Amino acid sequence: MHDESPSAAQADAAAGSQPPTAAPAQATAESGPPLRPVGRKYLFWMLAANFGVSMAYILPLSYTLALRLDELAPGREEILGYITGTAQAVFLVASPLLGVWSDRLRSHVGRRRPFLVGGSILGLLALVGIAAAPNPLLIGVGWVVAMLGWATASQAILTLQAERIPEEQRGKVSGLTGLTGQIGPVVGIAIASVLPSTFLVFVLPGVFGLVLAAAFALRGSEPDSRPMAPAARVSVKEILASYVFNPRRHPDFGWNWLGRFVFFMGLYFNTTFATFFYAQRLDLPVKEVAGAVAVVGLLGMAAAMIGAVGGGFLSDKLGRRRLFALIGACVFVAGALVEASAHSLPTLMVGSVLMQLSIALFSAVDQAIVMAVLPSRAEAGRYMAVVAFSQKIPSALAPIVAPLIITIGASGDTKNYTALYLTGAVFALVGGLIVFTRVRSVR
Repeated sequence: MHDESPSAAQADAAAGSQPPTAAPAQATAESGPPLRPVGRKYLFWMLAANFGVSMAYILPLSYTLALRLDELAPGREEILGYITGTAQAVFLVASPLLGVWSDRLRSHVGRRRPFLVGGSILGLLALVGIAAAPNPLLIGVGWVVAMLGWATASQAILTLQAERIPEEQRGKVSGLTGLTGQIGPVVGIAIASVLPSTFLVFVLPGVFGLVLAAAFALRGSEPDSRPMAPAARVSVKEILASYVFNPRRHPDFGWNWLGRFVFFMGLYFNTTFATFFYAQRLDLPVKEVAGAVAVVGLLGMAAAMIGAVGGGFLSDKLGRRRLFALIGACVFVAGALVEASAHSLPTLMVGSVLMQLSIALFSAVDQAIVMAVLPSRAEAGRYMAVVAFSQKIPSALAPIVAPLIITIGASGDTKNYTALYLTGAVFALVGGLIVFTRVRSVR
């Protein structure tokens, strides 16, 4: 849910920078042919697609699903956790299969673009179904399908990034991708706050997502994959193997995967119930929170820009990734502590800005680390799906565990969000420490 990227591809990774290098003992994506810097046109359309897909994908998680459920089942906050957790679990099972299918696809439009456009179409249709659903059960079914579609589209963008972006551009591109990924949902909430109907709140962001994804598919060239070696038939053993990797053979890939997993557990503890959290702390009905969430989000956009773009550019310039990942985790802790104790909009704003800064910084830099330690660029679809596990498993698990945490010491309708945010802070810090201390082949 948070990825990084570049601005108009400046291949000017400063002369004195020292890009991370891979340890000779472990296979990485760098063992493939060298990559050439990509141009401004390609980056523009990639970022536009990421913006649109993120708006359609993250907006329901951060606001509109909570709004719809509050209409149909007021006071049943735990249903949101069960729906989002189930959808993430379904995608976890499907994503490696989609990754292997993407790697082996032979078509005149390439390997990734069919998944980008097809996933967006499926996601939009599912959002229409959610908007019209008469009960929480059908909302849950709809979100499983929507999650499958939009996450597939998002994964296609990331896989193209892993295949096309060279080391000297990774920090910048990751930073800008992360920035557009954060801005998209914020703009979506701002739009949602003025739309007259719940139907439009769901469908309009989905239309934007599909249009921008299709534009990238049309304008961002991808080689014809038919001349590639014919794809061998996939055995059951190979399918099962696509879900795992050997951490002894690829230790840095393994440690970074674990650090991401722990960090994102902390993040999802502190974001899944944000709408309900703001409603409780501001003493507002859930349907009136959109304005406050939009204001907080707009302020956070500036912080996200500093974190994603600044962190990505600086990590390219200085040739250091791990230190910035740790700094991002520490800033997350500060933001979580502020929000845990907040009972007013100004304090919530401060905490949210800190957390937006931290998420953007960590995501941008760690995405660059992922691409440096990727075991094989030829199997980028498969390995990026495995990387996605480190984010998708927490997004499935945290919403299921979080309802247990917010009931600790709770009285009546007042949930214990303080305990939830402090738990998230601990997880985020541990995740940052794992990346900083254990990933060896990246500076």
